[in-house]
Amino acid sequence: MRDFPFALLLTVASLMPAFQGRGTEIGDMPARPYDALAVAVVALECLPLTVRRRWPAVSLVLVSLGFVLDQLFAYHAVGGTALPIALISAGAHLERHRRAIVILLSAAYVPFVVVLDRLGSNETLADIAMFYLALALAWGIGAWLRSTRAAEAERRRHVAEATRAAERTRIARELHDVVTHHVTAMVVQAEAARYLTAAPDCASWWSRRARRGSRWSSRRRASRPERRAARSSWPTGSCRRP
Repeated sequence: MRDFPFALLLTVASLMPAFQGRGTEIGDMPARPYDALAVAVVALECLPLTVRRRWPAVSLVLVSLGFVLDQLFAYHAVGGTALPIALISAGAHLERHRRAIVILLSAAYVPFVVVLDRLGSNETLADIAMFYLALALAWGIGAWLRSTRAAEAERRRHVAEATRAAERTRIARELHDVVTHHVTAMVVQAEAARYLTAAPDCASWWSRRARRGSRWSSRRRASRPERRAARSSWPTGSCRRP
């Protein structure tokens, strides 16, 4: 509903006496005084902008219908500016059936021009084609905004994937370094225990330390109580602390 204030403001401005008959004019027909039907036409032309982001196709169809009635009854309301706004919004936010909407509105433009001609329009073929190109330009602006938004989303996705890959690589490298260090220490300690048969208490202590190193390597690092226990378990006597 964030677009409702703008749609309401455009509706009120179109109905104000100072702005009546000062909007878009196709066909060069004399403006018609506002009546109850004019209020309905202006509301149909402006209020659908409220859902131009959520339901862009519905908004575009309703605004286009209101614009056609506005021109056929020669009200020439300021609310006619809602049509290019709806086209830009549809080009930017419409996800499905984009080609079908374009074909449908282009096909509807032909009978609209024919009816205007029957009502006494003085527009030339060049003027009619120029107005169609202006509407196509509004759609193109919306499509460009959509592609820009999609490119930005894709760039952010690539940045997020690269960040995750770098973090995984860093963690894997740290795990590799820690595990390699502990495995090397285990091998050295196990080999050292083989040469300490003359000091059984030392051999037992080195074996326990090798097993503790295995547990630490599986958890990446030891807890504080385990480190404290390791420092307090140095053997005494003939097996001196290195």
